[in-house]
Amino acid sequence: MSASPYPLPSSDAVSVRMRANRRRDTRPETAVRSALHGRGLRYRVDLPIQLPGRRPVRPDIVFTHARVCIFVDGCFWHCCPIHGVEPARNADYWGPKLARNVARDRAVDAALADDGWTVLRIWEHDDPGSAAAVIADLVSEMAHPATGTRSHRTPSDAAG
Repeated sequence: MSASPYPLPSSDAVSVRMRANRRRDTRPETAVRSALHGRGLRYRVDLPIQLPGRRPVRPDIVFTHARVCIFVDGCFWHCCPIHGVEPARNADYWGPKLARNVARDRAVDAALADDGWTVLRIWEHDDPGSAAAVIADLVSEMAHPATGTRSHRTPSDAAG
């Protein structure tokens, strides 16, 4: 039997805590979504976006018409420069694991940009209302650019 690539948990409490981490619908993510919804914005949640030569990417919030993807990143998992901490235990595992997360984030950002998407990453500690304001401005700008190439037509425009 080969050795596991994962270290043994330092305690049963750590195992419980790690298993409880959610992939979607985290408290910071739902707070941002609630603020966006309160501003009248509608979006898709956890929408798989198929990019050429990659597994599907699942941004936390997607504005399909404006082609804007929002990720709400956790400070630990994505190495926040303000709150990210290196674990003292199992550092040989966690250091490379967290570095891979950040590298994957950059690769996903680049792949989405290459496919015509605009990516915005929000930290879990960011104020949801402030984040929603930035997102709303970005979505408005991308959905209605100055050139008019991506603006949508209203029913009254189609009739006339």
